[in-house]
Amino acid sequence: MKLTRREALAASACALASLGAAPPLPSYRLATFRAEVTVPPGHALMGGGIAPARKIADPLYALGFVFLGAGKPIVFVSVDWCEIRNDAHARWRALLAEAARTTPDRVMVASVHQHDAPVADLEAERLLRAAKATGSVCNLAFHEKAVRRVARAVAQSMRAPQRVTHLSTGQAKVDRVASNRRYLARDGRVSFGRTSATRDAHARAQPEATIDPWLKTIGFWDGERPLAALSCYATHPMSYYGKGEVSSDFVGLARKRRQADLPDALQVYASGCSGNVTAGKYNDGAPGNRPLLADRIYRAMAAAWKNARRHPLRGVTYGTVPLRLAPRTDAGFAEAELRRRLVKDARPFGQCLAALGLSWRKRALAPLDVPVLDLGPAQLVLLPGEAYVEFQLAAQRLRPDSFVMAVGYGECGTGYVPTAQAVKEDDDNLHDWCWVAPGAEKALLEALKAALAKKP
Repeated sequence: MKLTRREALAASACALASLGAAPPLPSYRLATFRAEVTVPPGHALMGGGIAPARKIADPLYALGFVFLGAGKPIVFVSVDWCEIRNDAHARWRALLAEAARTTPDRVMVASVHQHDAPVADLEAERLLRAAKATGSVCNLAFHEKAVRRVARAVAQSMRAPQRVTHLSTGQAKVDRVASNRRYLARDGRVSFGRTSATRDAHARAQPEATIDPWLKTIGFWDGERPLAALSCYATHPMSYYGKGEVSSDFVGLARKRRQADLPDALQVYASGCSGNVTAGKYNDGAPGNRPLLADRIYRAMAAAWKNARRHPLRGVTYGTVPLRLAPRTDAGFAEAELRRRLVKDARPFGQCLAALGLSWRKRALAPLDVPVLDLGPAQLVLLPGEAYVEFQLAAQRLRPDSFVMAVGYGECGTGYVPTAQAVKEDDDNLHDWCWVAPGAEKALLEALKAALAKKP
């Protein structure tokens, strides 16, 4: 009797099982991509909050991968921009989904959050232009050109995806980079003033406080051949900044060195949940600190790769959980006040902040999502905005038996996503760059719990 192809495959699987052999690995593939997204001279940086671009210290990139074989393709991209917010974030997801032949909800877009880099918020910029304001958040034409360039890179990568059979997970402690913004001032009161570049000797002498000291790396392999590595660490990625010198800063320099070490395996870096974590304890803003911080990140990346464990890749899944974060309505954040500030504020950056707030109010009418790529031994979860590091630590506690990589700076329309304690203690970083109402901690923790729940 002649067997059909399906019957023959089933018979082969049964034969292997009877011999005690492992079943064949699922058929997964990986397509990696890279595209430059450096802003032109004169472009606003950090949403108009610092000097515009005047020179390019090093180029900015969007780097990522498309994972195939687990339903519709799944895209992850990390962008050397300060933030991608609201309808700009939706635009990235839509165009990259089209290029990868998938749906926007299966596209994970994260910003690395360097400050000498652009903030993208199309609605905010349209509001500024309509109000004839002097402030500017971003250049609409440049944004469209940049995201289309990345989409072309995605489409090109889809022509030659590579087989991926194994996953690696590794981590290493980072030496003298991260510190929490929160410390006790000389008078014993709580201060949140330890910024990325901190010159106050007392602030720098205080303990690191709450951080995640581990840099984590997920690697993708075809047998013994590495294809890509995604590294993630929770800190604001700035050394010196604010003078118009566009740069991917010390994390970009570390990534570049790792790419030279492994030229055939794409190196991607993402920032963890670090709204309240900076390099301020170890950085006074001197330019010479940039290569020092880069070397510390590089060494941790190399150690995490060396220490990694490899796992056969099986049972990959992807899902999203809805998350509602309400806009603020307290003094200075009501819609009428924001609209008045858009036209009346004498400071260009004040106009930009009002436009960003109005853009978020429009975006917040619909829920955000918390996406999770579950790779079996590891989970990659993307959180919105400048989520505080406590959310990253909470995500890890939800799956203590697994390797949880929590990436921050997804949908950045929120600005800071603080803990309830930070709100109670009047964290002064929340006075302008935070557009979510109190209660965000409870909502985000519930979403994380649902997103990272073990599948039966």
